[in-house]
Amino acid sequence: MNDKEISEIRRRYKVEKSGISRVRGCYVNEKRDIISELDQSLGLMTETEASEVLALLKKTLSGKVGTNLLDIAFSTSQVTDSDEYRLLTRLRSSSLTDNEAVHDFYQKVIGSLNMEGNYMILLAYDSYDVFSYHKDGGKSEDSGEIFSYILCTICPVNMAKPSLSYYVRDNCFRNIVADSVVAPPALGFMFPSFDDRATNLYGALYYTRSIEDSHEEFVDAVFHSGRLPMPAAEQKASFKTILAESAGEGCILPVVRSVRAQLCQAVEDHKASKDPEPLVMDKYALRDMLSFSGIPDTGLDTFEQSFDKTFGTGAEVSPHNIADTRRFEVRTPDVTIKVNPEKADLVETKIIDGVPYILIRAEGGAEVNGIDVKFEE
Repeated sequence: MNDKEISEIRRRYKVEKSGISRVRGCYVNEKRDIISELDQSLGLMTETEASEVLALLKKTLSGKVGTNLLDIAFSTSQVTDSDEYRLLTRLRSSSLTDNEAVHDFYQKVIGSLNMEGNYMILLAYDSYDVFSYHKDGGKSEDSGEIFSYILCTICPVNMAKPSLSYYVRDNCFRNIVADSVVAPPALGFMFPSFDDRATNLYGALYYTRSIEDSHEEFVDAVFHSGRLPMPAAEQKASFKTILAESAGEGCILPVVRSVRAQLCQAVEDHKASKDPEPLVMDKYALRDMLSFSGIPDTGLDTFEQSFDKTFGTGAEVSPHNIADTRRFEVRTPDVTIKVNPEKADLVETKIIDGVPYILIRAEGGAEVNGIDVKFEE
């Protein structure tokens, strides 16, 4: 799924637009026991409560494609005959009314998910009457198809701390006791996918809030569809290692700055093009960037071999996952320097009298703890 398709589904998570009539779920404690279940109608909630529930579910469709939102692909054999696909289909085809399927799903999640503390599993069913477009680009009243799907959201549940509150009407202070608070989703998924604005029974969209941990144990149990892409944080660390090894002694500031600048430019160009498909790059595109930055052919060969070994042959990565596009930082064991990314060329590295230095061109003066300082000759 791309950003445009995800946004189209996200826009439905408003009280006046949503086709979600009820939400099912269960509360799981630290011992991995279900201590309560819910089957609640949004129509019986206040508008504020219903809006908050929909906003919570909506967060499962948030984040960056390729980083937080990952496509899951099912094989033909899975769709034809597999336990995991059969369970997802039962949940969807019954609109979550199949109690046995719902409880089987709860147990599958509880038995696989590695998450500390209490959490809540929420399930919602939605049926979307997908509108079509006229030739002139306007919306048509005629429906293209009905897209029905389930959304699963798993939220940590934390205990709020007791606090003192002032009650205006009673003109007095009172203690607010500790209570359970549902946190934003840690992970979840939508099944099936909404690709090309149509139902794709061979896909699902998986959400993970953490860029360090994708909860592959959950993905394997629920989808059993192969390995997820490497977590974004691990991709970034791996790329930095590969770049340093490939450049070797030539891993100097101008080289690193040039590679980062090219990745940032690729992101900006993609954004300006308004291409709904996520931006990804293979090893050949990245090799060209490294070559342009001055890394020799021997280093480029090392890069290709290391890339295949780390990410896999034929793999593609998102520039968002391997570069700090919004930050430029120079760090030593004792000092950290944060620079406006657009002014990265103000920083230089030099060796003076055998001592390594970081030099910063101080245009417009300098302050130390808010005090203007003068420059010595």
